[in-house]
Amino acid sequence: MPQTADINRQILLASRPVGAPVPSDFKLVETPVPRPGPGQMLLRNIWMSLDPYMRGRMSDAKSYAEPVSVGGVMPCGAVSRVLESNLDGFAAGDLVMCYTAGWQDYSLSDGSMVFKLDPNMAEPSQALGVLGMPGFTGYMGLLDIGQPKPGETVVVAAATGPVGSVVGQVAKLKGCRVVGIAGGPEKCAYAVDELGFDACLDHKLDSLADDLANACPDGIDVYFENVGGKVFDAVMPLLNPHARIPVCGLIAQYNATSLPDGPDRLPQLMRLLLSQRIRMQAFIIFDNYGPHYPEFLQAMTPWVAEGKVKVREHRVDGLENAPQAFIGMLEGQNFGKMVVKIAD
Repeated sequence: MPQTADINRQILLASRPVGAPVPSDFKLVETPVPRPGPGQMLLRNIWMSLDPYMRGRMSDAKSYAEPVSVGGVMPCGAVSRVLESNLDGFAAGDLVMCYTAGWQDYSLSDGSMVFKLDPNMAEPSQALGVLGMPGFTGYMGLLDIGQPKPGETVVVAAATGPVGSVVGQVAKLKGCRVVGIAGGPEKCAYAVDELGFDACLDHKLDSLADDLANACPDGIDVYFENVGGKVFDAVMPLLNPHARIPVCGLIAQYNATSLPDGPDRLPQLMRLLLSQRIRMQAFIIFDNYGPHYPEFLQAMTPWVAEGKVKVREHRVDGLENAPQAFIGMLEGQNFGKMVVKIAD
């Protein structure tokens, strides 16, 4: 069913997942299109973003953000058109990116976490990826925490995803040797042939640890952590003294319901951090770096326009297909930034 002018389709959290989400954890409902009150504007959502952090919001475990209530609208950022505005600084027709839009056709906003976009932007969906939160995450985490220096070795997992692809390409622009880790030969070939990585390794192979050691003969100076699991196990023995590890995600563990099998690796990690004087720092992009967003756009926008940073999106049509796309993304089925086209 396409978007209409008088119905607001919404996708709600129907139940909290146990392990990996399943379709029955979501519910599609139809409600009236809301009307903006004083100090509000009505947005018609066009593109919505699907991101791994949303899995954490489906849980009621303690985290950096409030969980979605059962029966609540699933959260997301979206590229939207302003339909009506009772808000200074925004007018009907404006193209915006709203980080609080939600999985729905229409949303109300008080202007917080809303950024105006160029109304003639050729690819507005890029505001949800390379020019949005994922790109911002990769850029700031790499440069502020990773502090890459020319000639150093930078390793990044989920290398063809929206964060990892930015990390690797920016590291190359800074003169580093870049080794990616991705799922499958097609993604690995893309990272090398299109994104310009020096090497990319398949995490699905049992030989990952040996392959990574061979690809990093001088060790690892920066490891950008957004996966966790067995990838980090392969990285740990190769970390150089004074290595830096920005941590923005742990997608390999988001669906876990218990600790992983095998020995407790925490003592090994703690000893490694101490003996190698390693800096390992987690961050939440807008909490830690929100004021730097204009600085990021000023650097990234021309890189994208000039083809110095290449972009790949995994596009899905239809709000109703968002749950299945989200489930697939958590399993690594996407190739590039996952976005859902809700309307023209």
